[in-house]
Amino acid sequence: MKQIPTMVLRNGARVPVLGQGTWNMGASAASAAAEIKALQAGIELGLTLIDTAEMYADGGAEKIVGQAIAGRRDEVTLVSKVLPHNASQRGTIAACEASLKRMGTDHIDLYLLHWRGSHPLSATVAAMQTLVAQGKIGGWGVSNLDVDDIDELLALEQGRECLVNQVLYNLSRRGIEFDLLPQARELAMPVMAYSPIEQGRILGHPVLAEIAQRQHATAAQIALAWVLKQPGVIAIPKASSEKHVQENRACLDIDLSEADLKALDAAFAPPRRKQALAML
Repeated sequence: MKQIPTMVLRNGARVPVLGQGTWNMGASAASAAAEIKALQAGIELGLTLIDTAEMYADGGAEKIVGQAIAGRRDEVTLVSKVLPHNASQRGTIAACEASLKRMGTDHIDLYLLHWRGSHPLSATVAAMQTLVAQGKIGGWGVSNLDVDDIDELLALEQGRECLVNQVLYNLSRRGIEFDLLPQARELAMPVMAYSPIEQGRILGHPVLAEIAQRQHATAAQIALAWVLKQPGVIAIPKASSEKHVQENRACLDIDLSEADLKALDAAFAPPRRKQALAML
């Protein structure tokens, strides 16, 4: 089993390129135990980057994460997000403190603006910098921001402290390759790819099936391996069962050939022009 590659953020933090997402976790008490076990299994396998948000199940996902990392907080890189309507200067700080309480921790490694809302970016950035100074977050980033938004952010004092941009990216959602991904690479600002297998909607594609058969893998593993093949990209697939976590981890052992990559480009064409930033 290959080691999980890591990426060094501009603040010096080292994070694995393959993590665990928690979207739709924490919504049901009946599934809580299985979700906690899945996250813990992922940590054991080295998937120590865990992404969550105050929005997910109205804080329920953060509570699941808190239980999963209890007693092993230092092993984990924790990512959470503030909702746009909370992202005023005071609101961001209050939202962060609520997330800390739900997760039973004193700090979040990466705290993101979930998407743009009515509050000015300057207010959110000021709050983020305050939280860094207080030691409540290790650093901050954004989510669902397009090229123009990033340019606006960079023009702000301390806007260049932004460490990552989390966006929708997978074989069927390649629009960011035209402009946002090159911009991110130039800025040394990794892209965190959410829904890297398009919530399963692309997995019936015959080309994925053909490559999976040749590689002795699943279609999901091929789709995930493709995302991780892209420089400057971190993937955070959700896995709510131990078996699914193990399958995600095993994608790192797949070596896509040039023929595989050409076949995937033919089946899922890269963009030839600017596209609106896709979101789920």
